[in-house]
Amino acid sequence: MAGSTASGNKRPLLLRNGHVYLDGTEVMEASKISIIYQPEVANYRSLREKGVNRRWIGRDITGSLEEYRTTNWLVEAIKKYEATGVTPEFVIQATRDDEGSDFHESRPDGEVVTVTGVVLTGDIPLIDLDSSGEYVKDSIAFGAKDMQAA
Repeated sequence: MAGSTASGNKRPLLLRNGHVYLDGTEVMEASKISIIYQPEVANYRSLREKGVNRRWIGRDITGSLEEYRTTNWLVEAIKKYEATGVTPEFVIQATRDDEGSDFHESRPDGEVVTVTGVVLTGDIPLIDLDSSGEYVKDSIAFGAKDMQAA
C-alpha cells in the first residue's frame, strides 16, 4: 500500500501530547520522559534443541525525566535525605494521548504509566551558571520498584 507503514498506521502516534506528574503534581515544564521496562532473561539450552530457550525471571524499570527547572524539588529531596538519611522515593505518572492518531481509535482514553518506588539514580545538579544565559534544564535518571500500565 502506497503511503502506509507496515502496520497500516496512516496517522502515527505523536510524542508531544501528554502530561507528567511527580507525586500527584504536574511537572509543568517537563520536556521529555522515558520509562523503560527491561526484562531479566534466563538463557538455557536443552538436549535435542538447536536454539536457546529464554524465560523472563525478573525485570528492571528505569527512566529519565527532563524538565526546565521551575521549582526546587530536587534540592528539597537532597536536604531531606541529608537530614534524615532516608532515601527519597517518588511516584511518577506519565500520560499520553494523541487524538489525531490511529492509536487513539484503539485507546480513546490514552495511555497511562505509573511507576512507584522511584529513586533518583544519576547526578543531581545543585547549581549551574553559564554566561550564555540559557534556561536551566535538568535531566534526571531514575529507577523504579513497581509499575502499572493502563
